[in-house]
Amino acid sequence: MCGRFSAAEPEGEIVKPRISMITLGVSDLQRSIRFYETGIGFPRMDSPPEVAFFTLNGTWLALYGRDALAADALVDGATNGFAGFSLAHNVGSEHEVDQVMAQAVAAGATVTKSARKTEWGGYAGYFSDPDGFLWEIAHNPLFWVGPSDEPGQPVAGHP
Repeated sequence: MCGRFSAAEPEGEIVKPRISMITLGVSDLQRSIRFYETGIGFPRMDSPPEVAFFTLNGTWLALYGRDALAADALVDGATNGFAGFSLAHNVGSEHEVDQVMAQAVAAGATVTKSARKTEWGGYAGYFSDPDGFLWEIAHNPLFWVGPSDEPGQPVAGHP
């Protein structure tokens, strides 16, 4: 058992199906802020100097110093290498995939897999941001993934 939590049965649904915020532990906060705010064009919120918040459609992205994030989570921040996950950004066409990939490269991203047709019938590519976080940019012609870009439209999987 860890901390103050017990194995008691929860009362009703506690965890809701959403991710409220994605926090990236970055090595150079100012460089990452420039990449996401100026290069990629994510809208930045007013934030304390030690963190940067960006509003996304349905969630927030936070940038925080890698060592500070590790200390906050009480983990060893010296671990390097592939983190075992990627972030995804879906768009409405193959052309938009190419545009987003080009914008990311112009902002300082490194292409790890050029955009191409996929085995599942879509079109996608990957880039890594200045700290090596992987982003998949994808067009899925079979169905939309995530919140709609159009106001008032339903979220994927919900009528």
